[in-house]
Amino acid sequence: MKTLFSISLISTAVFLTGCAQEKDLTTNDESINEKQEIVIVEQKQLADKASKQIMVENTAVKLSKQKHMAEQISYARLSAKQHSVGGQFRRMPPPSFISEASNSEKYSHQESNGTLLVTEQPVSTFSIDVDTAAYANVRRLLNQGKLPQHDAVRVEELVNYFSYDYPTPTNQPFSVYSEIGPSPYNADKYLLHLGIKGKAVPKTERPAANLVFLLDVSGSMNSANKIGLLKNALKMLTNQLDQNDSVAIVVYAGAAGVVLKPTKGDNKPAIIDALSQLVAGGSTNGGAGIEAAYRLAQQSFIKGGINRVMLATDGDFNVGTVSNQALKNLIENKRKSGIDLSILGFGIGNYNDELMQQLAQNGNGNAYYIDNLHEARKVLVEELSSTLFTIAKDVKIQVEFNPSIVSEYRLIGYETRALKREDFNNDKVDAGEIGAGHTVTAIYEISLTNGKNKANDTLRYQTQNTTRKSSANNQNEFAFLRLRYKTPTKKSSRLIEVPLLKSDIIDSIATTSNNYKFSAAVAGFAQLLSGGENLSTMNGKDIINLAQQGRGEDLHGYRGEFINMVKLAQALSPQLAANNGTNNAVDHE
Repeated sequence: MKTLFSISLISTAVFLTGCAQEKDLTTNDESINEKQEIVIVEQKQLADKASKQIMVENTAVKLSKQKHMAEQISYARLSAKQHSVGGQFRRMPPPSFISEASNSEKYSHQESNGTLLVTEQPVSTFSIDVDTAAYANVRRLLNQGKLPQHDAVRVEELVNYFSYDYPTPTNQPFSVYSEIGPSPYNADKYLLHLGIKGKAVPKTERPAANLVFLLDVSGSMNSANKIGLLKNALKMLTNQLDQNDSVAIVVYAGAAGVVLKPTKGDNKPAIIDALSQLVAGGSTNGGAGIEAAYRLAQQSFIKGGINRVMLATDGDFNVGTVSNQALKNLIENKRKSGIDLSILGFGIGNYNDELMQQLAQNGNGNAYYIDNLHEARKVLVEELSSTLFTIAKDVKIQVEFNPSIVSEYRLIGYETRALKREDFNNDKVDAGEIGAGHTVTAIYEISLTNGKNKANDTLRYQTQNTTRKSSANNQNEFAFLRLRYKTPTKKSSRLIEVPLLKSDIIDSIATTSNNYKFSAAVAGFAQLLSGGENLSTMNGKDIINLAQQGRGEDLHGYRGEFINMVKLAQALSPQLAANNGTNNAVDHE
């Protein structure tokens, strides 16, 4: 009977929500008010009827989680007691719940960047990426006692989860930073660390924001870590708004409807009350919701302000426009309106990471994964200006390596952000955005021409260009950095050029900056989780040591949390602690 009652409620929710089709958005304010009142009343009725059922389900989920956590802690304690016998690791076979995450979650497969010869491909071009969804998702999986599948780990998103102490911008929207030192991953190689820092904007100077919350209230969102967490997260965001801001709420399940017309940000009771009444049930017509939200955002467009749709979902679109390519095309068309997109991912089991990434990348947006209230606070409170306010768009990076000094290079991460060489100067090619105060980091591993540890053998029949002499003007340059960006309102890009000098190479990793050490540790951990095929001198213990050395000021404890994540991964899979090589990174004389 309980099952039939739940099905009946969900069917009722689909029917009632259908009363507010997206056509309502084209009517006048009176019509919107009428539909808003109808949807709110229906949501309240559904909430009253379903509350007892939800309490029963939540209690069952809580008991299941408590049992799971007890098993996880027990296994981790036993794993910590394992020891080496005869030079071999002895480990307990993991119970069924300790495994690589394998369920209906969807991730896009990308081959890792290879090591390229400078004589064949001297130029590397890519778009920046400020998304951090992969880090929070990896944390969630580890806390569940699972190792993330390789495709769930995007190196750049783990590295860029953290802020770095780069110089403060002066005359431009952001500053550019570089550092080169020994690689902890492989002997006789170096890491080129590139950093960008966006100009910070005080809260009092943030432009007025026109926000449309586009919320998935379908049946797949009916759990505490989805609709429950979503509502609490957006309440936290609401508390940061003022009278200059505007909030509207569009929900979608089988159909799309407006539950809150544009409302001043200081009318917090109205916004929070609308959020509190939301109940999940029904199928998921994401395409209809996207159309409705962008239309409403356009009606309240603030010239010179922040105009953004914030899509909160698990990505499980199953009716209407469901094709990833069709949804991607829809978002590409909508971004031309000057309205940006933020993705807030929720939930476990059916999370569609692949779709969330595509929508964010093609909608002039950013993607986050909200696994708990602490992450919601980080994204929607501490970093609100970075999340909402874009200070530069279509930011592209191009590095040209000098073949007389550098023989090989490997870009670590950014596989989904690769661009063609000619795309760099083409202002019609879309690239990533950077928000106020954001820091973006990219890392290359390089081999010098006189190095002994190289991935590629010398070709037998091809003429080598490594003996070519540099001109007098650039003989000390091992690379040349170019960066293009557009200001938010312009269509033409601006160019920044920075020579990277051989004389700046640091010979000892001990004398590199905290930025260098900590980012290298995070990138190393991401590579280790992805199989570690490019690591020969780094293991889990080395990652922890390097992260501790570069931890620096840790105001909110995020770096300390990372170190504990590495320790948890070691407990779950002790082979991560095994040495991948015989020598650790060495200083270069």
